[in-house]
Formats: sequence, C-alpha cells, structure tokens
Amino acid sequence: MLCFYGLIPAITVQINPATCWRITLKLVTTIIKPFKLDDVREALTQLGINGMTVTEVRGFGRQKGHTELYRGAEYAVDFLPKIKLEMAIHTEQEDAVIEAIMTAAHTGKVGDGKIFVTDLEQVVRIRTSEEGADAI
Repeated sequence: MLCFYGLIPAITVQINPATCWRITLKLVTTIIKPFKLDDVREALTQLGINGMTVTEVRGFGRQKGHTELYRGAEYAVDFLPKIKLEMAIHTEQEDAVIEAIMTAAHTGKVGDGKIFVTDLEQVVRIRTSEEGADAI
C-alpha cells in the first residue's frame, strides 16, 4: 500500500505505509446544549462510535448569555452551560459523524453548538501501547 501526502509538480512525496494511519484519523470536537447529549450519543452509537470524552463546559458565542432575576436584582449570565464531546474517528466516518451530530443536536435556535474537525497526528493506547487506528 502506498500513501501520499501530496504532489508537487515533478516531485512525488511517498510516505512509509507503516505511518499511513497518521492521516486517516480525525479528532472531532463538538459543543452542544446539555439536554441534547443523550440524542447525540445515541446517534453516534448507531454509527459505531463507542468511545468519547464528555466534559461540562461553559461559554458563549452569538447566543451571548442572558439575564436572570435573583432576589429582585438582575444578573447577567455571560457563560452558558454546554457539553463538549471529543472523539477520535477514521477519516471515512467524518461526513457521517458530522451529519449525525448536526441532526441530533439541532433545535433551530441560537446556541445549538459547533463541530470542529482536526487531523489527528498520533494516538496511543496507554495500556497496550497500540498506536494509530488500533488504539481507537
């Protein structure tokens, strides 16, 4: 199997097949509304995504926050509670994962969230020392 990172006119860059896995993995990070976590997790499970990291986070974007009334005084709540999901996937799963998250997390209102996809350079399972696709 040959793996190419790219072509430059008259020069072909060839990569060792043992390291090809490095360009076939992606890290998907998504920020969603907390009440959508179960829907998104179920949608991803149906795609075969069985591992992810879930973190409770706070932030704001266009949604900006809101004001709350407490003991007669108004307080600005600038950072809203969100859920951050992180998962390592195979590149071939990227479109299906994005579609599943978008469908499951969608409410049509401001603050539905964001999806970030980045190349994953290295993955190592600490327990077994497996690397690359074998580690996810």
